[in-house]
Amino acid sequence: MPESILRDLQCRAAKPRASAYRLNDGGGLALHVKPTGLKYWQFRYTKPDGREGLIQIGPYPRVTLEKARVARNEHRSAVSRGDDPAMLRKQDKARSKVEAARSLTFRQCAEAYIKARRTEWANPKHTQQWENTLKTYAYPFIGALRPVDIDTDLVMRVLQPIWLAKNETASRLRGRIESIMDWAKVSGLRVGENPARWSGHLDHLLASPSKVQKDGHHAALPYSEIGPFFNKLRANDVTSARLLEFTILTATRTGDSLYAAWPEFDLSVPLWTVPAERTKAKREHRVPLSSSVVTLLKALPTFGGAGLVFEGVKEGKPLSNMAMLKLLERMKRDDLTTHGFRSTFRDWAAECTAFPSEVAEMALAHAIRDKTESAYRRGDLLDKRRGLMQAWADYIDQQSGANVIPLHDDGDAPSEASSA
Repeated sequence: MPESILRDLQCRAAKPRASAYRLNDGGGLALHVKPTGLKYWQFRYTKPDGREGLIQIGPYPRVTLEKARVARNEHRSAVSRGDDPAMLRKQDKARSKVEAARSLTFRQCAEAYIKARRTEWANPKHTQQWENTLKTYAYPFIGALRPVDIDTDLVMRVLQPIWLAKNETASRLRGRIESIMDWAKVSGLRVGENPARWSGHLDHLLASPSKVQKDGHHAALPYSEIGPFFNKLRANDVTSARLLEFTILTATRTGDSLYAAWPEFDLSVPLWTVPAERTKAKREHRVPLSSSVVTLLKALPTFGGAGLVFEGVKEGKPLSNMAMLKLLERMKRDDLTTHGFRSTFRDWAAECTAFPSEVAEMALAHAIRDKTESAYRRGDLLDKRRGLMQAWADYIDQQSGANVIPLHDDGDAPSEASSA
């Protein structure tokens, strides 16, 4: 046992000098005093290869003289066994990191997976869909569990409640859980078969999506019922209601309208140009705006700005991609989907107007299936589509009585805000 020579009073009384100095306690232990006044315990020793080693024990007075001596004695014992204390410390830290990683919850694994894949998902909507479906359906059951503790029964508890009622969402959720569990396995956080895999596993426990989803169509409102629906929709003064109204009137996809920004609009024409990077077909899509849409846009609190048209609670952030579905639920119309209103528009155009089919298809930004026709088609039938979209807005106004409700400035419910 080395002879200790320091007293705690000396340690407390040590004052900073122009240059750093050491107060030795014997056996390789010393208090290092910096010019700033900071004091650190250090242990110097000789490594097995004959070189000098130095290891930091900790700051004084958080590490007392007594604790520093205990650490010094442990390090000296390691040296006497032929070990290097610094190397042992590195190994301990590495083991601690491994143990911490093994204790990651499913939710933490999901967040790490999404962060790693986010850059390859060009559409921000894709990331939001992952985050929202996991938060809504998976985390309440398995979010706090480690991947190693998640089995088939737990995955079934997540999926079964929504498998029949919301099969498309449930099917995508299953695939997302499977991907996260695969990530956990590759990361050494679990072993064995993936409890969320479909083929040869969950396909024996759950009905086939192709049977549950029937035709695969989104739930749509018959166009003859659009008037009463719009009366109820316009009676809601929240941003999600105006977003849904805009989406229906323009017959656009959720991702197109959700991220609509004012620089994309020219109300003098009036026209909305959706940039190629945000459309499903990756082609610029010009949307002629009816008089009803122009009136709606001019009534928005964001009108005159340069950011998002339908801004969420947080400035500069969009609404959640679930906002319109939540709105439909509050309107007691959870039998409908936002995308289904495109079918409503298409059915109306086919049965109530004389506009050619290709005009309606172009309004929906559908790709031309015939490759020969696609090769020769250069225009986008903008003038004809302008007449179609105005006729659609007029039909809705006639059916609903055009009872337009402007948006108030008192904000939206927190459930509509984007998860920034």
